[in-house]
Amino acid sequence: MTAIDIKKGSFGTVMYEKQYPELKKEEGYTSPASPKPLHELKMLQEYIHSANLNNLGNKLPNSKQQMILLKFFKSKKNQLVEVYSRNHEEVIHTIAKVTVVGRDFVMLRTLFTRIWIPYSVIHSAKSPFGLPDVPGTHQHVVIDAELRKKLLTNFAVTVAEKETLRQQFFEELLETNLKTWIGTKLTIYSKTIMKGKIRKVLKGKLKIDEKEISIRNIQYIKQTRFTSFFERFFAKLFASKLTREK
Repeated sequence: MTAIDIKKGSFGTVMYEKQYPELKKEEGYTSPASPKPLHELKMLQEYIHSANLNNLGNKLPNSKQQMILLKFFKSKKNQLVEVYSRNHEEVIHTIAKVTVVGRDFVMLRTLFTRIWIPYSVIHSAKSPFGLPDVPGTHQHVVIDAELRKKLLTNFAVTVAEKETLRQQFFEELLETNLKTWIGTKLTIYSKTIMKGKIRKVLKGKLKIDEKEISIRNIQYIKQTRFTSFFERFFAKLFASKLTREK
C-alpha cells in the first residue's frame, strides 16, 4: 500500500496513523524510510556509516587516520576533547574545545589559547573522562529567510564573509586557514620552536618574520587569543588602507 493510497481512504489513514503517528505532518503524511522505529533506524544508520567508513579506511590506509579524525572532531564540535599528539620524540597532551575542523587539521581553543594540530601528528583523541557525550544538534547554523536569500543570490561572498559559514560549507586546509591569521603572532613547533608574526602564506610555505617554514613540517601551533584580536584588527586596517591608497 503506497502513501497515496493511504491518504485516499479513511480506513487507510487511521491504520497509517496508528502504525506511524510520528510521521504525521500538518494534513498529510511523509513516507516511512523504514519499517523500523525512528530511534532504531537512527542507530542503524550511524552503525552503517561507521562500518562503511572503517571499510573505506582499510582500502585506503594512507587516508584512514584523516577520515576517522575528521568524523570524530565533527561530532565533537564546540565540545572538550583530549588529544595526544607528537612533536618528534615529545608527546603533547592537549585538553581544549573543538573550534574548527579542517580537512587536514583541527583547531582547538582554551580560555586564553588557540591551538592548531595537523591530523598527521595526532596519536590519539577522545572525550575527557567523566564528560557526557553531548549530541551535535547545537552545531548547526540557523539559516533564516534573509540569510537563505543571500546564499541563493550571492553564495561565494556571503560564505567568505562569515567564518561559521566557511566551516559549515568547506573543509579548509591548514594552509588556507593560516591566511586569515596574517599579522598575528604564533608559536610554531617543528624541528625547532619558532615565535613570530605571520608575514605571508605561500604555496606550501609559511613566512614567520624573516624565516620560512614548510607547512608540511609543522607539528603544533599555539597562539594567545587575547592579543590576536588586536593584531588581526590592525592588520586588516593596514591592508584596507593600502588598498585605498592604490
